[in-house]
Amino acid sequence: MKLYLASGNAHKVGEFQALAAAADFPGIEILSARAAGGMPPVEEDTGTFIGNARKKAQALRRIVPAEAWVLADDSGVCVDELGGAPGVESAYFAGPQGDAAANLHKLVATMRGIPDARRGAQFVCVLVLIGPDGTEHVFEGRCLGRLRHEPAGEAGFGYDPIFTPDGHALSYAELGDAVKNRISHRARAFAALVAWLRR
Repeated sequence: MKLYLASGNAHKVGEFQALAAAADFPGIEILSARAAGGMPPVEEDTGTFIGNARKKAQALRRIVPAEAWVLADDSGVCVDELGGAPGVESAYFAGPQGDAAANLHKLVATMRGIPDARRGAQFVCVLVLIGPDGTEHVFEGRCLGRLRHEPAGEAGFGYDPIFTPDGHALSYAELGDAVKNRISHRARAFAALVAWLRR
């Protein structure tokens, strides 16, 4: 089963490929949108994770082979103290340029001085899978945790260095891919997708 991933983000493609390899469900192959000629431009303006993921999936669906499946995700970090922000705007928190380092820096600065008791956060991932017949399936994963006062770790991407999942002392960026790909919001959403495929 070939899944074309509606993303031009190499980190995200690699993460999904690792999730597929670890899923113990033979036959899932994750292909980058580049394999279909490149991800069409999509304005992520729906205000919801599912709406943005759906727009991306539908855009790629129009250019992949007719028999192909398309998978899109939208994800972000939702901070309790900020009323759920940056949320769906996580990729553009510091501006429309979508600079991951700038986004991380802004969140660190925004939360400066906020005590540990008020640093609760969660990563959310919504997956939209569209089949060859146009049928849509939606899967969601969440990972609860808290924000560190300063970034830590070199692995991962985006907000990973500032987020520590519940039950762990290290950030997403310190835990390493093997652990992160078991507990992350994206891993949990993908596990729900695989469970559906098994049924």
